[in-house]
Amino acid sequence: MNNLKYIWVLLTALAFGTMEIALKIGGSAYTALQLTFLRFLIGGLFLLPFAIHDLKKRNYRLTGHDIGFIAMLGLINIVVSMTLFQESVMHTNANLAAVLISFNPMFTMVFAHFVASERFTKKKALVLAICMTGLVLVANPLNLASGNEPIGIAMGLGASAAFGLYTALSKRCVGRIGGMALNSMSFLIGAFFELIVLLAMGEPVFSGINADTIGVLLYVGFIVTGFGYFCFMRAIEKGGASTASYAFFVKPIIAMILAAIILSEPITWNIVLGILLILAGCIFNVYHKKPKAEPGALTNK
Repeated sequence: MNNLKYIWVLLTALAFGTMEIALKIGGSAYTALQLTFLRFLIGGLFLLPFAIHDLKKRNYRLTGHDIGFIAMLGLINIVVSMTLFQESVMHTNANLAAVLISFNPMFTMVFAHFVASERFTKKKALVLAICMTGLVLVANPLNLASGNEPIGIAMGLGASAAFGLYTALSKRCVGRIGGMALNSMSFLIGAFFELIVLLAMGEPVFSGINADTIGVLLYVGFIVTGFGYFCFMRAIEKGGASTASYAFFVKPIIAMILAAIILSEPITWNIVLGILLILAGCIFNVYHKKPKAEPGALTNK
């Protein structure tokens, strides 16, 4: 049963590794705001029964302060981060978008220094420098690959930074509330905020859903967002946050291979070297942490 944690890690990596390809395909049928609203509404509802069960097991009732804090997290994650991410997917190649969002743990390190009382050490600065070098190699800003636009890279970095802030702030309450409840409820409240934006901008909400487009919507809603986060929370429960984070070391590699097969995106030397540098930095960061129990910790997506 000890190997069960690695099964959850692998399932998480597979679900999240297909995210950019599915979102790029879905982005041709839905607007960025619409697809973000729909997938997190579906994902939040998928996780809701597990969230309720987890809260009952913890014998914990959410307070007004909890709901207000979760609402703020939903606003940051869904309305800001994931909307920017969807726009980034449509303005960059899927392999680059996967690397940009997987860079979020580096932003989490920086934000955690200010909002979670975690010191930004020289070791963390070294990790950040290594990963930044890898990111520059993948993006190759002096010679952008076909399909990669500067605006897409900027949006991807903005999405990654906002998700890093979401993760850092989540550390304040995830141990008390639990990752399943935090994700489900922040998804649903964030989707509600996204709906308000959709209506205010006069964009479609449910129109465009038909036999040709519903398949990709159900996939990004149930598999990528719902099932992916469910597996991630189970990986944390079985192996801790550090073990669960292995999924994000594997995700860019899966995305790169699938993007080459499905979308015919080239695998170039700079992409491979950049991903390896980012992985090296992340692994160095994980393996040089002081060991401590993190039963309810939230690692980054």
